[in-house]
Amino acid sequence: MATQTSPSRTRLGVDIGGTFTDLVLETSSGFFSEKLLTTQQAPEEAILEGIGKIISRAGIKASDLEMIIHGTTLATNALIQRNGAKTALITTEGFRDVIEMRTENRFEQYDINLTLPAPLIERRHRYTIRERLSAQGEVLRTLDPEEVNALVDLLKARSYESIAIGLIHAYTDGRHERIIRHAIEEAMPGISVSISSEVSPQMREYERFSTVCANAWVRPKIQSYLHRLTQQLGETGVTCPLYLMHSGGGLISVGDAMSFPVRLIESGPAGGAIFAADIARAHGIAKALSFDMGGTTAKICMIRNATPKTANVFEVARSYRFKKGSGMPISIPVIEMVEIGAGGGSIAHVDRLRQIRVGPQSAESDPGPACYGQGGKKPTVTDGDLLLGKLDADNFAGGTIRLSLEKATSATLENLGHPLGLDATQSAFGLCEVIDENMANAARIHAVENGEDLSEFSMIAFGGAAPLHAARLCEKLNMDSCLIPSGAGVGSAIGFLKAPFAFEAVRSDYQRLSGLNLKHVQELARQLVDEAGKHVSGGDGGEAAVVLEYKAFMRYSGQGWEIPVCLDIEKIDDWNRSYLTGEFEKEYKTLFGRTVADLDIEITGWAARESRISSDCPQMQQNPNPQALPGDRRRPIFSVISKTFVDAALYQRDQIQSGQIVSGPGVITENETTVIVPEGFDCRMENDRSLLIRRQKPDPAPPGPCSG
Repeated sequence: MATQTSPSRTRLGVDIGGTFTDLVLETSSGFFSEKLLTTQQAPEEAILEGIGKIISRAGIKASDLEMIIHGTTLATNALIQRNGAKTALITTEGFRDVIEMRTENRFEQYDINLTLPAPLIERRHRYTIRERLSAQGEVLRTLDPEEVNALVDLLKARSYESIAIGLIHAYTDGRHERIIRHAIEEAMPGISVSISSEVSPQMREYERFSTVCANAWVRPKIQSYLHRLTQQLGETGVTCPLYLMHSGGGLISVGDAMSFPVRLIESGPAGGAIFAADIARAHGIAKALSFDMGGTTAKICMIRNATPKTANVFEVARSYRFKKGSGMPISIPVIEMVEIGAGGGSIAHVDRLRQIRVGPQSAESDPGPACYGQGGKKPTVTDGDLLLGKLDADNFAGGTIRLSLEKATSATLENLGHPLGLDATQSAFGLCEVIDENMANAARIHAVENGEDLSEFSMIAFGGAAPLHAARLCEKLNMDSCLIPSGAGVGSAIGFLKAPFAFEAVRSDYQRLSGLNLKHVQELARQLVDEAGKHVSGGDGGEAAVVLEYKAFMRYSGQGWEIPVCLDIEKIDDWNRSYLTGEFEKEYKTLFGRTVADLDIEITGWAARESRISSDCPQMQQNPNPQALPGDRRRPIFSVISKTFVDAALYQRDQIQSGQIVSGPGVITENETTVIVPEGFDCRMENDRSLLIRRQKPDPAPPGPCSG
């Protein structure tokens, strides 16, 4: 690679996962990537080490970087592992137990031993205060300054690191929350205070309280991390701005990320969804299933018309068979996906029923899988893949990590084989089948929840472990094709570089169309548009096109939940009751097949999203002359069909030319990942260097005696 001293466009994407830290550098000369083990105690160390390596390979200086875009699982892991700050919750008298009572819905109707997830903040750390607003924002009971001061003294004496404030109906008016915050900050300088009227100004107290508690829980940790990172980047000569990927699929500033770290919970997976949507657009895939499997988790997202499905509420850490209601609700704009503890580092064990279970516990990067030779004693998915021949022990991660077949065998036999009376190969096969079925089951449930048939979808697989398991998932889900993009091993980091500067402002504001206050609705719309614009105005504008989306959340009177309805903000002056009714009924009929006569329509909330998109993705052209590619080198890999090892042809991805076809069984290696092409599948190299894996079409049956 030629040295360049003044690149015209030099941006860096950084994705911190539970096991690996991925970096992708975009320059005028092309892309460079690095994959390092995550430094758990100080995640910024892997970033700084990776930057040093990647700019050296590209022949540039740290000061040449124009922008760094970063996504991280730190907030997610703090919630899942319950290792956040010492946090208190202040709420209205009588509502202390809202986050424990939840919505009283049972996510498993007939399980008499059902255990609800524990609230994030224990009861002894929850405090109440006498005050009350009505649902219209009227003050029904004013705050008593003496009671506020007494509560502040109590909190100060108990040495909390962070405080969440969630008062009833504060989404209509946050004045009482702001008064309490001011008193706390005056008495306890430097303490972190999160208020629900800013973090999640939406109706439904359980979801809003849960969200502000999560924000307060992770805020000190994220603030400390971002302070350290920005300081050390400056010390290494980096002068460019740093932006964070947020859960809704856009970029925000470091300041916004420090104030609202809860918006970072799905930042890494959101980058992956953006990456998959970009690939789907280029290949003209109308229905795509994004499958992102890294070292710790697997993420599955449905993409229609090159747009990931979005929502305003999602759940973290579902605890019961991936079912809705068994996790912690977070009420923020998010790309909707299901995330489970299934990755290369997921640990396998035998349960009391003598069944193999895998995850959600992960070996992460320290100690890592047993085959890493860093002290891990328990078998992981990576150990199983190695024992089944999917991985090359001498060339894992481009040869930077040498895998130990002996240690993988020992850990697998000790923990799985000996208890079940199986040999190492049988144990590894069972391990991999269980994790594949876990992921397939999560995808099925996600599809059912969204009313979709996965057989109509094409899979887009990326992440370090996904290409090893993607074809097997296609078999289980009855899907015919899977696309492995170029750079699949660092897909989320590439997605960061393609993400727009974007922010979504949301507000609950109840209206009935029969008594619609049109002027109020129009004024609120303009306020939300201005709020969204302020958060993206500091971004990399340049020649970016501004895309503005506006939604109302509407329902028939008496219904419990709303549907999002897109409205034309450019024609705001022409809005009226007839227009809003027509847009709602059109969307309602699309979802449910019919409308309901003689019922009033309610609007419960509004959202404005501004995006600044710098460029369009060109359509990929197909190669009209496919040709079979012979394989000279061979390696035995385990066959699911014959339950024995079969010879598979070996290929280097960068040596396969456009249009060439690999017939399974085959193994295609690259620095960041390995692609498995099983029996019954073909794999074709596309013009954009993506690998398209498809089921082989059966030969036509010979004519029968009565044909013709």
